[in-house]
Amino acid sequence: MIDKFALAVSHGLMLLVIWRLLRRPDLDHETSARPPKGKRDA
Repeated sequence: MIDKFALAVSHGLMLLVIWRLLRRPDLDHETSARPPKGKRDA
């Protein structure tokens, strides 16, 4: 019984995290990564 409860809780939390991450508005926009100022490529 405890094993099934532990599996249900852990999988439920993972589903909640995935659902919350997919609903983030900043995932819909691509931003270009700019190199920090003052650094040159070698």
